[in-house]
Amino acid sequence: MSLVAFLLILTGVLLNATAQLLLKAGVNAVGTFAFSVENLVPITIKLATQLPILGGLGCYVISVVVWILGLSRVDVSVAYPLLSMGYVINAVAAWWLFGEVLSAQRLLGIGVILIGVVLVARSASHLN
Repeated sequence: MSLVAFLLILTGVLLNATAQLLLKAGVNAVGTFAFSVENLVPITIKLATQLPILGGLGCYVISVVVWILGLSRVDVSVAYPLLSMGYVINAVAAWWLFGEVLSAQRLLGIGVILIGVVLVARSASHLN
């Protein structure tokens, strides 16, 4: 995998993770809501006007473009498993930003993901 390809894949992962965190921040700002037919329009308007949600959706759009560029240079069997780094990034960021719990079981799962990512990344050709 070339350095450019690696950076494209990494950027796609980071944008995707950022999108998730922004969506969570936007939903947190709205708070818990009932999902019903009567509430559909007001909640949709409330969610659609949250800047973090709009930013998250923007990150998704950009991440798709970057991801397509990355896929044009990397086998999908290598690139797609690297997306799981987003789980690691989001778990740590959610703990730091939102106070979410990182239990021993979650940390073990993160460790398993990291081992898998290393194995997949090593199976690809080395960075140029």
